[in-house]
Amino acid sequence: MDQLLQSFLDAQRGRVFEIVEGLTPEQLTKAVLPSGWTVLGMIEHLGGAERHWFQQVALGAADPFPWPEEPTEDDEGGFSSALSPETVFGFYRDQIARSNEVLASVPWDTPPVGDHGQGDTSLITDLRFIVLHLIEETARHLGHLDAARELIDGRTGLGQDPL
Repeated sequence: MDQLLQSFLDAQRGRVFEIVEGLTPEQLTKAVLPSGWTVLGMIEHLGGAERHWFQQVALGAADPFPWPEEPTEDDEGGFSSALSPETVFGFYRDQIARSNEVLASVPWDTPPVGDHGQGDTSLITDLRFIVLHLIEETARHLGHLDAARELIDGRTGLGQDPL
């Protein structure tokens, strides 16, 4: 079952890259929805989510960000990034690799060492919960990225599930 869950998570992660493939730096940083978030900001957020859940929550400590300051969200919940596309995509790939190292080395029934810091943290029972949450989080944002891609250049049907 754990391998199936990881394969679902990996599929969602891969779809992120499929949906945004071919976008120019200008398209990656253009806000197309009223909330003001950008595709690049969403990718940075997804990297931050991997880092937060698999390192801070699961292990109790996270590697430092590869840039001087922690990223911030605006008050409306929108995501944007002042970083280069290369930096953001590299960060997301690095966080996925780090998360996969955690999944390979920590038993999935291990309770988290760290704290999420919001909501009902008693629901976060083990690493398996974290994997399920990241599947949900990544899939939810794939919908956002799908909508943004369609508004940017009209492309649809990218990153589709082969089932």
